[in-house]
Amino acid sequence: MKGTFLWRNRVVLTAGALLVISLHLLTGGLSRGDYAAAPAFAMLEVMRPVQAAAARLGDGASSIVRDYLDLVQVREENTRLHAKIAELTAGQAQIAELQTENQHLAELLELRDALGLGAVAASVIGSDATGLAHTLVLGQGSSSGLRPGMAVLSNRGVVGRIIDTSRHAARVLLIDDHNSALDGFDERSRARGIVAGVVDDGIIMKYVDRSEDLKPGDTIVTSGLDGIFPRGLLVGIVASVHREGPGLFLAVQVRPAVDFHALEQVLIVTQQAPPAPPDIRG
Repeated sequence: MKGTFLWRNRVVLTAGALLVISLHLLTGGLSRGDYAAAPAFAMLEVMRPVQAAAARLGDGASSIVRDYLDLVQVREENTRLHAKIAELTAGQAQIAELQTENQHLAELLELRDALGLGAVAASVIGSDATGLAHTLVLGQGSSSGLRPGMAVLSNRGVVGRIIDTSRHAARVLLIDDHNSALDGFDERSRARGIVAGVVDDGIIMKYVDRSEDLKPGDTIVTSGLDGIFPRGLLVGIVASVHREGPGLFLAVQVRPAVDFHALEQVLIVTQQAPPAPPDIRG
């Protein structure tokens, strides 16, 4: 359009373009020593920095594109590697969990072999949600031969007894429930009593005569006289013994051998244990 820079300088620009073309044409077939080639060589020198800058600009643009593509590939590779690491970590966690479970089951099998009685292993799948009773739910039931009254053990000691079953589940009353009771004795002094749960928490040993010699740290085991738990199973450790008051019996606090909140697998004794001798002091 008229009035623009190109329009106002059209003559100069056209002349300059024609001059460049003419110089280019003059260079054809001329040797370096010819005087006619001097303007062409001068133009080459003038244009060299411009062409070099253009070449560097092109190389820089190509390098930027290559770097961008390499960065995209690196990011994709990092994403893939992170996903692979996460997969391997999850796999290692599963392997560790399986190893732990297998170890627990192996210990329960050793316990079964030591008892010499029929027994079934089961997984703990739940607990009492209300907190009113200390119970656990097992993933085995009557279809596996379980029935109420059977003893439930862990590799660390006595857990409780089954109080109810369905075809594929069973409920266990823990020994720290206030409705639970089992016959036990002090392994060192042979003093006998009834191990029972208390309403608040923990277990005690009741009906122990004041004359008996019980001390903190003594081991309490099952006597086998209740007809449920085989003889000699670990129940807990004496935590404290009190003789205050005019009563006939000692107040014995017992620390359970089993952490009931950490149980994952248990062993249910399905075969009746042979009767224990009535005189546990023998």
